[in-house]
Amino acid sequence: MDDGATTRVEAGSAEVKRYVPKKEFWAYAIGGLGQGMIYAIMSSYISDFYLNVAQLPALFVLLLMLLARVWDAVNDPLMGVIVDRYTTPWGRLKPYVLMTPIPVAILTFLMFFVPNLDKGSMMVYAAFTYILWGMVYTVSDVPFWSLPNAMTPNESERANTLSFGRTLNGIGSAMPMAIFFVLSLALPHMTAKTGVELDKLKYMIMALLCAVVGSVIFASSYFNVKERVNVPFKQKRKGEDSALKRILKCRPLMLVVIMGVLSSGRYMVQAAAIHVARYSFYVGPALEGLTQVEMEKAISSSVGIVSTIFMVCSAVGMFGSMLIMPLLYKKFDYRKIVVVSCLAGSVSGVLMCLLGWFVSFWVAIPFIVITSIPLGVLNITSYTMIGDSLDYMELKTGHRDTALGSACQSFVNKLGNALATSMIVVVYIIFSIDPSKVVGDYTVNPNDISNNVRFGMFSLVSLVPAASLLLCSIPIFFYDLVGKKKEQVMEDLAKARQERNVIIGDGDSAQ
Repeated sequence: MDDGATTRVEAGSAEVKRYVPKKEFWAYAIGGLGQGMIYAIMSSYISDFYLNVAQLPALFVLLLMLLARVWDAVNDPLMGVIVDRYTTPWGRLKPYVLMTPIPVAILTFLMFFVPNLDKGSMMVYAAFTYILWGMVYTVSDVPFWSLPNAMTPNESERANTLSFGRTLNGIGSAMPMAIFFVLSLALPHMTAKTGVELDKLKYMIMALLCAVVGSVIFASSYFNVKERVNVPFKQKRKGEDSALKRILKCRPLMLVVIMGVLSSGRYMVQAAAIHVARYSFYVGPALEGLTQVEMEKAISSSVGIVSTIFMVCSAVGMFGSMLIMPLLYKKFDYRKIVVVSCLAGSVSGVLMCLLGWFVSFWVAIPFIVITSIPLGVLNITSYTMIGDSLDYMELKTGHRDTALGSACQSFVNKLGNALATSMIVVVYIIFSIDPSKVVGDYTVNPNDISNNVRFGMFSLVSLVPAASLLLCSIPIFFYDLVGKKKEQVMEDLAKARQERNVIIGDGDSAQ
């Protein structure tokens, strides 16, 4: 074709135009990889860092997580409204991808740095850096994950772009885990530091690497991604619903949001892994007869090994499901994929708990993988379902609040991680675990911890995700934007856009 775009023919359908060339497709996904490095260090390790390294009071950490989410309930939708309303000469969404990486990198490092402050000042410092990080991260996150909606009007192409972007984002999220594992094995042999001081050094190095490398990779996507679907912003007319009310009245979108909130427990497989490694299982050589320094090296290595096993298993389950999502989308609708995977993950979580606790930690490994499959399914499918819901809302109202819709997902993601962290902190409070007393000059031996504490920690990565995945499948039974209804919505939307003279830009060669 003269415009460089291509078409493809699907069985039983007319020609479908493709807009996104391979270079752009990869550029967007690689940007997601960089962002994944930065977000994962926060989501997977911030609770351990605050509790066991900075040794902040558990109640303070709990309140910080919850109060920050109250602010996000205002901040995320506000960012969505701003992005939807204002267009710059460089685009509506892309400029934020270029302006945010440097401040996000600086704040990521500061968030995992322990300055020489008293306890009260340290709490102020932690609150300031954590909340500010969340605000600046939102400025990049909402526009970035809105981009596929602007890159192509082709629903299938949009789903594939999101799917691949989320897959590479997941690969990026594994980078901090790999760095943590390597540092856990190497640092005890490279420095005389032990206990808390060793952990401070470990987190500082990990944060610096993830912040710098992740931010550079994320920013690179700006130069190769194009915005083609530009639905002009329509001023609210008298009697019309506001943007927020349109979002709240969009039934399919609200069902996806409810699903996201109820599935918060799925994050525990990753977020609580380091806590299970510290307090539930020791997998190294016998400690009898070892010197204190030798025990420190063995226990530190065990913490790295157990946490990495969880991370690797969750990565296998998550990435495996992400890779096959495009194939599943061709045969099954989103509702079936979500429900089946979540129910399977729920059963697997229960089996992981029973076999891992009563038989052996090693027997639980296959079930960690299966329980993690819904992580990949939900990470991708929730975004594609939001895209479909925004199509439905645009058809019904004439408005396309793309960034505000993505802000809902951004808020749900952060809320889910905060709830996961909060559940971890609650376990610390219930069992009266005071890291300042049990984690000192040397790393604590899990075998010296009571069975109640050990099982309580292990339940965070097994029973909690099982219950959460069961609950989140319920609202999706009522999600009906699938099959013929979805096809009809896409057809009607294409006609409505023609009538409103909405111009869809052409891409470069999609070959």
